[in-house]
Amino acid sequence: MTTMLQKSDSNASFLRAARAGNLDKVVEYLKGGIDINTCNQNGLNALHLAAKEGHVGLVQELLGRGSSVDSATKKGNTALHIASLAGQAEVVKVLVKEGANINAQSQNGFTPLYMAAQENHIDVVKYLLENGANQSTATEDGFTPLAVALQQGHNQAVAILLENDTKGKVRLPALHIAARKDDTKSAALLLQNDHNADVQSKMMVNRTTESGFTPLHIAAHYGNVNVATLLLNRGAAVDFTARNGITPLHVASKRGNTNMVKLLLDRGGQIDAKTRDGLTPLHCAARSGHDQVVELLLERGAPLLARTKNGLSPLHMAAQGDHVECVKHLLQHKAPVDDVTLDYLTALHVAAHCGHYRVTKLLLDKRANPNARALNGFTPLHIACKKNRIKVMELLVKYGASIQAITESGLTPIHVAAFMGHLNIVLLLLQNGASPDVTNIRGETALHMAARAGQVEVVRCLLRNGALVDARAREEQTPLHIASRLGKTEIVQLLLQHMAHPDAATTNGYTPLHISAREGQVDVASVLLEAGAVHSLATKKGFTPLHVAAKYGSLDVAKLLLQRRAAADSAGKNGLTPLHVAAHYDNQKVALLLLEKGASPHATAKNGYTPLHIAAKKNQMQIASTLLNYGAETNIVTKQGVTPLHLASQEGHTDMVTLLLEKGANIHMSTKSGLTSLHLAAQEDKVNVAEILTKHGADQDAHTKLGYTPLIVACHYGNVKMVNFLLKQGANVNAKTKNGYTPLHQAAQQGHTHIINVLLQHGAKPNATTANGNTALAIAKRLGYISVVDTLKVVTEEVTTTTTTITEKHKLNVPETMTEVLDVSDEEGDDTMTGDGGEYLRPEDLKELGDDSLPSSQFLDGMNYLRYSLEGGRSDSLRSFSSDRSHTLSHASYLRDSAMIDDTVVIPSHQVSTLAKEAERNSYRLSWGTENLDNVALSSSPIHSGFLVSFMVDARGGAMRGCRHNGLRIIIPPRKCTAPTRVTCRLVKRHRLATMPPMVEGEGLASRLIEVGPSGAQFLGKLHLPTAPPPLNEGESLVSRILQLGPPGTKFLGPVIVEIPHFAALRGKERELVVLRSENGDSWKEHFCEYTEDELNEILNGMDEVLDSPEDLE
Repeated sequence: MTTMLQKSDSNASFLRAARAGNLDKVVEYLKGGIDINTCNQNGLNALHLAAKEGHVGLVQELLGRGSSVDSATKKGNTALHIASLAGQAEVVKVLVKEGANINAQSQNGFTPLYMAAQENHIDVVKYLLENGANQSTATEDGFTPLAVALQQGHNQAVAILLENDTKGKVRLPALHIAARKDDTKSAALLLQNDHNADVQSKMMVNRTTESGFTPLHIAAHYGNVNVATLLLNRGAAVDFTARNGITPLHVASKRGNTNMVKLLLDRGGQIDAKTRDGLTPLHCAARSGHDQVVELLLERGAPLLARTKNGLSPLHMAAQGDHVECVKHLLQHKAPVDDVTLDYLTALHVAAHCGHYRVTKLLLDKRANPNARALNGFTPLHIACKKNRIKVMELLVKYGASIQAITESGLTPIHVAAFMGHLNIVLLLLQNGASPDVTNIRGETALHMAARAGQVEVVRCLLRNGALVDARAREEQTPLHIASRLGKTEIVQLLLQHMAHPDAATTNGYTPLHISAREGQVDVASVLLEAGAVHSLATKKGFTPLHVAAKYGSLDVAKLLLQRRAAADSAGKNGLTPLHVAAHYDNQKVALLLLEKGASPHATAKNGYTPLHIAAKKNQMQIASTLLNYGAETNIVTKQGVTPLHLASQEGHTDMVTLLLEKGANIHMSTKSGLTSLHLAAQEDKVNVAEILTKHGADQDAHTKLGYTPLIVACHYGNVKMVNFLLKQGANVNAKTKNGYTPLHQAAQQGHTHIINVLLQHGAKPNATTANGNTALAIAKRLGYISVVDTLKVVTEEVTTTTTTITEKHKLNVPETMTEVLDVSDEEGDDTMTGDGGEYLRPEDLKELGDDSLPSSQFLDGMNYLRYSLEGGRSDSLRSFSSDRSHTLSHASYLRDSAMIDDTVVIPSHQVSTLAKEAERNSYRLSWGTENLDNVALSSSPIHSGFLVSFMVDARGGAMRGCRHNGLRIIIPPRKCTAPTRVTCRLVKRHRLATMPPMVEGEGLASRLIEVGPSGAQFLGKLHLPTAPPPLNEGESLVSRILQLGPPGTKFLGPVIVEIPHFAALRGKERELVVLRSENGDSWKEHFCEYTEDELNEILNGMDEVLDSPEDLE
């Protein structure tokens, strides 16, 4: 410790000697072993200290003894930095001669030249410049040596630096600094050689910084008239537009520099110049409240009615800023007091939004319309109620604003105030005669709105003032339904205390208890039960609250209901019990709870499905194990003879198949049509399951009632992997159906060339004939499969056909399928208010009530001037005319088609005959007429057909028009389909969207979403939804549909035309329709048609059918 202290003292003494310039002592210490690079706590060593104090001899001695010339302090300063800052010219010369880095930069970017210029050390500045110092090097803050010299007022240093700046690289920032300081002397010095520039745009006076501003912009900002005059005299462009189109006049107007504005106007400044956002100088002055500038601009003829991109006039701007004098000036110059933006917002709307009482009164005194309606129907009173501007609201009412005014969605001021929770405004409206029971277009009262927003005090106030407690909105919903859904327990209690009916049912039979069960609101459920709610009531499809709790996994609510003796086995829709529902939705904890409380694992639905059937199909392993542990039977069959093993095999659930086999499932059991588990695995190409089944002894050649073996089934569906597997396992390659079809016939009928090759390699007999005497080749010829014909004609012995063969009609041979389906959904509950959508109002309703109708202006600090804007509510340019459950396809068919949008269709009687005829035509077109087999016409007339759910398309092509959704048409030209394909098309309900596309105020989905694809195909989301909606910019929305095609990667041989109708209402605006395309459901890009109109017309030639007349459509 003593040694360390002594050493520390020696080091300090050494550094003190260096600072004092005591050469002898320094040398003595060095000979005594002191490290020459020893430094103090700031990183200064002996060389730094000697350089700072100007001890030239000592500096030379230290350098001679090996001290590093460029060693730096903690701040990055070298000895040259320190000597330059201190003005030690002789030391500077020594250091430079010894090789010091003349352009070294400290941590903040300072160079020795910068330091010398900052302190006005003329000799050092000169010497450094003569020896290669770079004066263009700037600090981190962007300052050059010239800039700092200007700022410090060191005229000599400025002059030296300018003389050495032969290329003019560093003058630009300096000129801006001079403009900022109104330093005409420095500016003149900087511009003294600028007249030599041959092209005006290259003149220094008009050059810009990185932010795009010229010195004149800077002078205008600071109101420096003197330097501005100099700049203009030296050729500065008076209307030079910086970034975003900003001129010096915009800047001066915004800053309120009246003299500068006058100077710029006198020099020809463009008074109506517009920025990128459409702002004129008058807009800028009005928004900032500079009434003198406003008056000056108006006297000089500034355009009163100039508009920004959003349609804002200077009057709107002045109103937004609460600038009374500016408003007066504008109105005195005849500015229209009710001038509107693109969204029909008046200055009064703006003042109400901002709560500016004085401007509001001035506008009303000037006879502004207090009931002016914006594009979304909002009046100034609506806005004042929304923003809780009590004084403005009272003023508007006093001047005649209507308290019953309604928006486009039927909202009155009391609706808005109730939703926002502004109790005082609600009371004032009631005192002024507002009705608490007036409804919006959804039938909702202010009480519904307050309940939805959780505004307890407003609810209490409305109830005390006589609001109807059980008021019915659309779907027959009461405020109690809404409060129950959202878990607003206190509001639920309030409503019940005021005699709300606890068992009020929606049109679909949902009571508040059903809804609380769905949402897992156990506290609400408890309050409802205490108030006498009946737990055994069922929806229209027979679902009790316990069913609903089972569906949504609401464990606590389920426990509560069972404690209150709800029946664990109550049979609902199609005989479903809560256990069926829990199994379907994989809600394991609820399933276990139900079993523990006595629910039967053997309960059967109407078609015979047990919970184990559902668990097997859905691959719910844990639930299946639990059910088996509680005694569920593995070989129990449905009415069609389907076992859980059949379902698991069809879905390809290997673990489930293994579990069921371990628990005694009979592998040989068949359905009533003779389908075994292996048939179903073959149908769906589930090779992994087939491997397990064959290992457990499944019969590879089992026949269905029509005689189909698993191999023939696999050939029919084109499942080449399964075909290879079964053949390797020894399946009979020449097995026959009752119609005499072999696997080869079936593959030929379906056009599967690759499978035909595999079968031939495994010994399939090409000359085998069906019961009607047809070979596989004959069938392929008749159906027009060119590649199949080419393959088979090489190996088939063609025989002369008889007249009987020629005249027969060929009908498709299709294996049996398992058509039994169990619908576990309870669609009535999936409406807008109680369903999956999560929307409590339409998108435009929520946007109206959100705090975004008039976002406050934004001003960017620093040099990014004037980027402020005032956005009104977006226009409802694409308004939906549909119901909230679904969007219709055309306005004309709105009422008529409302019945056909749901997945379960109720067809009006007048359509039955039409559909029967369509079905008859379909059956006719699916049977092929006779052709001469030796001279086959390989293309036939395209099919023109209607379809309900699906249609077949083959090499002939066709134009398929949807019957359930009029206007949808898919056109596939002849020879463009690679194989017979069944295309399935269904509509997806809007509220099923996992993520709603972003929409701005007043916009909504104007139509429907559609998914299309072959039956049984593995889609991106199993025929559900894309994983992500297309990206939408502000002002855009989905006006049509998402069309999903599958399987992924499916290719047609040419263009396929898809017609998808849409309908949207417009209010005098243009529209742009964009088609987006996605290959994977995640990323979207715009789809461009690669074909010309002539090429498309050529494709359509012969594909068009006679369309319905307008009278028929009506």
